[in-house]
Amino acid sequence: MAETPHEPPPQPSDTSPTPPTLGPTGTPPTGTPIAAAPTESLSPELQVAAAELAQVGEDAGEVADVPKDMSAGDIATVKRFAKIRGFFAKHGHLLWWLHSAYAMTFGAFVMMYAAEGYDRARWMVVLLCAGWLVIVMFFRHFGQGRGQKDKVTDAKSKLRFYVMTTALKNLYQSMLFFLVPFYWKAATLDADNRFFLYLLGLLALLSTVDVVFDQVLMRYKAPASVVYLFILFACLNLVLPAIFPDTRTLITLLAAAALATLVFFTMHVPFKNLLRPPWFLALLASVGAAMFLAYAGRRGIPPVPMYVSVGAVGPTLLPDGRLSMHVSALHESLIQEMHALTDVVTPGGRGDNLLHVWRHRGLEVQRGASEPAVDPPPGSVRLRSTLRSFHIPSDRTGPWSIDVVTEDDQLVGRVEFEVIQ
Repeated sequence: MAETPHEPPPQPSDTSPTPPTLGPTGTPPTGTPIAAAPTESLSPELQVAAAELAQVGEDAGEVADVPKDMSAGDIATVKRFAKIRGFFAKHGHLLWWLHSAYAMTFGAFVMMYAAEGYDRARWMVVLLCAGWLVIVMFFRHFGQGRGQKDKVTDAKSKLRFYVMTTALKNLYQSMLFFLVPFYWKAATLDADNRFFLYLLGLLALLSTVDVVFDQVLMRYKAPASVVYLFILFACLNLVLPAIFPDTRTLITLLAAAALATLVFFTMHVPFKNLLRPPWFLALLASVGAAMFLAYAGRRGIPPVPMYVSVGAVGPTLLPDGRLSMHVSALHESLIQEMHALTDVVTPGGRGDNLLHVWRHRGLEVQRGASEPAVDPPPGSVRLRSTLRSFHIPSDRTGPWSIDVVTEDDQLVGRVEFEVIQ
């Protein structure tokens, strides 16, 4: 039997991967692919950063998987990006607090600017127009709610989103903080119109809190437009007397309500729809309802820009019409008749007839036209009234007040005194 020739066993072939050619610095040359192992060995934070890096310059869409062929240069870029991302993730809350502090400082400077004089109120018209334009453009471009995330994906859309939200935030802050000094002067802190001031101040503070602004006002159109409606009404109520001096306060109030409602309507309804009878009738009904609510709630709205700068009461007058003494408390035996003097600053002109209303324990005792007094300070009127003895009740002790009101019963200011036993 022939012997089968012995065949040498097959030698194993060398299947190990050929190492890449290294550059002069010991790293793969630029553009040389790297296996998936380097990206898989990265931390989850770096892998997310790599995915975001891969999305730069792309259009909206789902976040891609981590690339499998990242070069050494890409990995170095990702690591630098991840360090910046980690810094913001770790210290982001401090940066938000710093931004809120900046917003408060900015608001303080706006209030100082507003305190310089009522003539600067005309600039509010520019801010109102800019605020309306930015709100309309923002929500029409980015939408609202969860839909915003689908439209804010790439670097360009994020930049536009940031620029528009920052601009709108600064506009809100500018308008709110500009209004506060004027409504502070016109409001009476123990009357109903103080709540309008409180709401205005609360919105001014909330406008500096980025979480509230970004997560509520910039996320949903309804609260953003409602807040803007309130700001617009408050601004127009202040600005219209500067544009149309000597206008009656009630007329200004109703006009501000009508214009604010009209602008609010255009933020939600396209202009072409307003030409259709149903929408036009809805607009007229909304404007009428707003004017009715403004008239019904007029006592709760400070009559800006008027305010009482000085008020005093006393038992006797000097020959030149001044009070012989200013009292805050006096004995009941000294009351035979009482005299009140009030200086009312009227930067919007004299469009209203002002009255003095004397009250005892909150009950009206005397109401009547006040007489102009001599030598008022510049830009104001000095009013005088007298409470006659036959109007003084037998039990005259307790708190007294003299309210300066318009003929439409809006409270301009109040002077108080006490009668003791």
